Formats: sequence, C-alpha cells, structure tokens
Amino acid sequence: MMNMPSYRLMVGTAKYMDKYFLDPILGFILPAGVGDALSSVFAFPFIYYSLCVVKSIPLTLAVIYNILMDVLIGAIPFYIGDVLDVFKRSYVENLKLITGYIEDDKEIINKVNKKAFWTAVFIVVLCWLIYVVISWAIRLGTMAYDWIVSLF
Repeated sequence: MMNMPSYRLMVGTAKYMDKYFLDPILGFILPAGVGDALSSVFAFPFIYYSLCVVKSIPLTLAVIYNILMDVLIGAIPFYIGDVLDVFKRSYVENLKLITGYIEDDKEIINKVNKKAFWTAVFIVVLCWLIYVVISWAIRLGTMAYDWIVSLF
C-alpha cells in the first residue's frame, strides 16, 4: 500500500505543508480564512487514502479530526492562528496515523479510535445544532407569515 502514488502524494504533501511550513505561509499571505480553506484542500489525499485504500471509517474520522483542528487553529484571527499553525503539524500527524494503522501499531490504533469517537460526537452535535437552527427558522418564518397574513 505504501508504494502507491496516492501514498507518495501524501508524503510530499506532509513535507511541504508542515516541514516547509506552506500551511501557515498560506494563512499569512492569503486573506482571512482563504489560506485555511485552501490548505484543507490539500488534505483530500489523506481522506481518500484512509477511506478508499485502507477502507477504515475510524481512520478516516481521525484524519478529518486533525484537518478540522488545523482549520480551527488556523482560523484564529490577527495572525495568531497562523503562528500557532507552525506548531500544529496535522499533515505529518495524519501520515503517522495512516502509516501506523497500516502497520498495526496498537498505540496509533488507540489514538485513531479516540479521535474517531470525538469526531463522531462532533458530527452528531453539529447535526443537532443544524436541526435546532432550522426548526427555529421555520417557527420564526411561520410566525412572520401568520403576522403578515393577519395584517391583510
């Protein structure tokens, strides 16, 4: 699995994004949020590899967890997030998770399972929040419609 072009792409991405600091540099150069959004696109090979090659949902959730944390840290305003992004090496971490998972490293597998659990919890909470906001918007829309109809 480690001889595949997609694995070599992940190694190169981790090298440039974290070891040569391309991730925080993009945050410094591009307008607020654009650098973080662009750098998260470079994480797609990690998601593809963990989901389609390794075929592990917990590993994919752990990779997504690292990506979300990287975007969250990088999005802190006033260049503070970009400075912190120098120390958060999510691409190298994702490469370690994938490699350790393939090599059946028990410590890495435990880390993957923890991150997968918290990512799943986050997704459930996010879905609940979306439900609450949509319900609230529907109720407000219905109340506004009733109020407008009562005027005529």
